[in-house]
Amino acid sequence: MVIVYVIIKTMSYNLKTPFSNKIISIPDKDKKDTIIAAIESSCDEMAFAIVKNGREVLSNVVASQINTHKKYGGVVPEVAAREHLNSIAMVIEEGFNQSGLKGTDITAFASTIGPGLVGSLIVGVNAAKTLSIVYDKPFIGVNHLKAHVCANYIDTDLKPPFIALLISGGHTQILKVDDYNNQTILGGTIDDAIGEVYDKVARLMDIEYPGGPNLDKIAAFGNKERFQFTKARVNEFDFSFSGTKTALLHLIQKLKQEYGENYPKNDVAASFQENVTSILFEKTINAAKKYNISQIVLAGGVAANSEIRKKFFELKNYKVFAPKMKYCTDNAAMVASCAYFLNDNMNNLDIEVFSRI
Repeated sequence: MVIVYVIIKTMSYNLKTPFSNKIISIPDKDKKDTIIAAIESSCDEMAFAIVKNGREVLSNVVASQINTHKKYGGVVPEVAAREHLNSIAMVIEEGFNQSGLKGTDITAFASTIGPGLVGSLIVGVNAAKTLSIVYDKPFIGVNHLKAHVCANYIDTDLKPPFIALLISGGHTQILKVDDYNNQTILGGTIDDAIGEVYDKVARLMDIEYPGGPNLDKIAAFGNKERFQFTKARVNEFDFSFSGTKTALLHLIQKLKQEYGENYPKNDVAASFQENVTSILFEKTINAAKKYNISQIVLAGGVAANSEIRKKFFELKNYKVFAPKMKYCTDNAAMVASCAYFLNDNMNNLDIEVFSRI
């Protein structure tokens, strides 16, 4: 499966301001620095950031809803949107305070437009559009998945080409990034995304929300070789984790019959994690070898996983990048970086949010 996003090689693009119709170029040709303020609200985090030249974070504020959704065992879309409404003004104010900048100092305002929860996205997009109108600055709508990849440009000197492993709660993909605006999807999941599998397995094991990060923590204390799982036979760069999830269910049922609730949970977690992370690792390395690319990039919330980072950063013949932990999970700094580097973003006030690609 090969899907081409875009094939555009120019390194800058022009936008119009909403009222004066002034032409603003990204990067801004009239000024030394390009300052983009961005909002991320695709799921259960309301975030605002201001980033200079796509790489230097001037402010980064995140209002998390983990404690709110913990009692439900997962994100409730209506609750998430309502919480965003309650926090967005404070998050934006704090972001400007941290940076010491004003709205008039901003080159353009950006926001995630999808994929994500529609109600949550609307809150962030409408706020960014409002700021765009108030200060007569361009609005830039950003794809959430591309933003996760661009998180690797923050505080680094990374430049394409590279192979990117995009791993999150909703997506698992291997990308070949030839330049800033030329990305090819080499493969993806044919069922559950890796983050989704982590959360589902965590629920099977009665691990507290957020399941994925907590499963990663207990796996550190387990024997990863105790239980073996087969690997799905799918296309070269595709993934399938539904079989592993079913095998885990049967294993846990069997162990509970033998040990009760005191079954070796740490060993189960470690064995599961070894299985799925080795699949991600092997396929990504194979892609890098096939296309003779020496840089590998990790992106998405699951890029914070300790075992995944360990496997990749032990590589000797590849230069590996992964965002700082605070830029792995949903944040607005990555949205601002994406708005700077990618010229295929949508930049008119009529653009609407979307839930999936």
